[in-house]
Amino acid sequence: MTHMAEITAALVKELREKTGAGMMDCKKALNEAGGEIEGAIDWLRTKGLAAAAKKSGRVTAEGLVAVASAPRAAAMVEVNAETDFVARNESFQAFVEAVARAALTAGEDLEKIKAVVLDSGRTVADELTHLIATIGENMSIRRARVLSVPSGVVASYIHSAVRPGLGKIGVLAAIEAPSESEALELLGRQVGMHVAATRPAALDIDSVDPASLERERAVLVEQARASGKPEAIIEKMVEGRIRKFYEEVVLLEQVWVHDGESTVRKVVQKAGAKLSGFDRFQLGEGIEKEENDFAAEVAKAAGV
Repeated sequence: MTHMAEITAALVKELREKTGAGMMDCKKALNEAGGEIEGAIDWLRTKGLAAAAKKSGRVTAEGLVAVASAPRAAAMVEVNAETDFVARNESFQAFVEAVARAALTAGEDLEKIKAVVLDSGRTVADELTHLIATIGENMSIRRARVLSVPSGVVASYIHSAVRPGLGKIGVLAAIEAPSESEALELLGRQVGMHVAATRPAALDIDSVDPASLERERAVLVEQARASGKPEAIIEKMVEGRIRKFYEEVVLLEQVWVHDGESTVRKVVQKAGAKLSGFDRFQLGEGIEKEENDFAAEVAKAAGV
């Protein structure tokens, strides 16, 4: 047992820090791997002993968005992983679908979603930990949105789905109407496509973020003043441009992408319905991604 001597306390400590595994497991792993750290990490991973927590420092900007539907309600979640490679893993895909279904019953609070017990008998939180240990990447449940209507439909749309209800961009659209119908479902899906394409910032003019409106107005006033026209005319110019701004960022004021002329408001009204809410999740938006060396990434994905 000559290689036993190489396994120093410092080595065990390093392995514990990297994996979160227990002292005895770390010693055993290092013995099995002949004192080689990477080999020891792999050994712990295959035994499911490398704890999930120690991967929590790594950036998760890949993953999937999933939607799940029920009568008069739908849920959408984003679950992140470190590489796109994992987004193609069937266990990961099944997990993300299960999280979306859990959100339907538990609501938007991530802690409540994590407490839901799945078919495996594990809670969502434990299932996540288990997946991290078996797949070997940091993962996180990032956000959830649930919309419901008293009557009508909450339609969902996934842009370029990898399988039904699962992809990189998801949209929910809550459409209130006296009853459900196939026409209403179709309208909801079309609204979903529209939102996926146009990325509106608000449902209606009243819900535009006041700060972003003020910023826009300030820029427009400056631009208009530069024209050297009198204040009264500047005021009119700015109002006209604010209307244009609304047409760009407000869903109900936007031009319907499917015909290029009606407003979304008109289309929904014509259907005898009311658009009462929407949300759009784009995978990884707003997450600072580390710029990895591409060659190193390929090597990592290949397990080199």
